[in-house]
Amino acid sequence: MSADLNSILEPATLPEDAVEVARIGEAWGVRGWFRIIPYSSLPEALFSAKQWFLLPAERGARHFEGARTLQIRQVREHGDGLVAGAAAIMDRNAAELLKGARILVPRSSFPPPEEGEYYWVDLIGCAVSNREGVALGTVRDLLATGPQTTLVLDAGPDAEGKAQERLIPFVDAFVDSVDVPGKRIVVDWQPDY
Repeated sequence: MSADLNSILEPATLPEDAVEVARIGEAWGVRGWFRIIPYSSLPEALFSAKQWFLLPAERGARHFEGARTLQIRQVREHGDGLVAGAAAIMDRNAAELLKGARILVPRSSFPPPEEGEYYWVDLIGCAVSNREGVALGTVRDLLATGPQTTLVLDAGPDAEGKAQERLIPFVDAFVDSVDVPGKRIVVDWQPDY
């Protein structure tokens, strides 16, 4: 078996803007490459960052403790997925020990989005109101629902104190404006929809 990952991977402090973007899958080949399971269908941040931050797997065996850095040699598409090679991971045994590790990259290393496109992580926490200025809630999550993305809002408690959620399609027909720096979204949507 390869050396312990605690001795191979450098300890790290996560940047304040670290975003979890993927996890490591099984080993790929015999030279230390491994599969990547991205959380987004557009994993540009994995290609642009040359250093990833790793956290141990949430489930299963944990082969290292605490946050660690991993210097990336190359990430490439392979079939319908991604594979990567890292400077410190030289053989299949070491790559197998990474399985399940969570990959984080600093938000500052994401490539700039195209005009009219947004990273999900930038939309979470945005206050959503309608054209009339009625507050509809705060973006808690986003769902990929087939051909479109849907905003999941925390709409506050109902009359009985139970948490409410509101779903709004994130499409031009309903979204008037998005102000990422101001953390505000204006929509054409009524509270009783």
